[in-house]
Amino acid sequence: MLTKRIIPCLDIKNGRTVKGVNFVNLIDAGDPVVLAKQYAELGADELVFLDIAATLENRGTTLDMVLKVAEQVNIPFTVGGGISSIEHVDALLKCGADKISINSSAVKRPELVNELSQKFGSQCVVVAIDAKKIDGEWIVHLAGGTISTELNLFDWAKEVEKRGAGEILFTSMNNDGTKAGFANEALAKLSTELNIPIIASGGAGTVQHFIDTFVEGKSDAALAASVFHFGEIPIPDLKKELKENNIPVRL
Repeated sequence: MLTKRIIPCLDIKNGRTVKGVNFVNLIDAGDPVVLAKQYAELGADELVFLDIAATLENRGTTLDMVLKVAEQVNIPFTVGGGISSIEHVDALLKCGADKISINSSAVKRPELVNELSQKFGSQCVVVAIDAKKIDGEWIVHLAGGTISTELNLFDWAKEVEKRGAGEILFTSMNNDGTKAGFANEALAKLSTELNIPIIASGGAGTVQHFIDTFVEGKSDAALAASVFHFGEIPIPDLKKELKENNIPVRL
């Protein structure tokens, strides 16, 4: 059985790690390079590094930050934020990223998913989807959750899988930063309907929430930020509890 992955997420703005609630009210959470090194040493399985202002500011992810983080970690490292071309992905991979995450750029030009998977392999391409449940339907949002689309979460996820995405990183905007648990019903539906790994994001607050998303949500990985950044759930303790609950993890 494949082990379940624990993934700290570093949301970066102006060179600092930040965290908010429902995508707003951002507060400082520390130096991303220092945090990345700590997480690698504490047993995180992967890291995700998102330059959250890149799309809004119409620029690419900062390469020097990626280089600094990559020098400090020995675990897989995904980078996202403002990525819209093969050339940009090539530069990020050369700086040490293992995978890239695309979101708004994939919605604006879906062929980008095909191009990147053909050039770099599907294992390198993560499609991040931020969605909000509105009147019972999960609607995809762009640009850090600021722009609503007409897209349905499940339809869009199936389309990017067909186009060559290797993983889906689904963030529930309703759950983000609330520490009330992941959107497990939607996650379970994604996991059932797709054949690629699903990363759960948005809502982690307790160890039980992680257990629930692996059992009820059928998630392949769980991503969190504030509970790790502010020391509320130490990764070694979390993995020990998961193991005790018969969830396969790498200790």
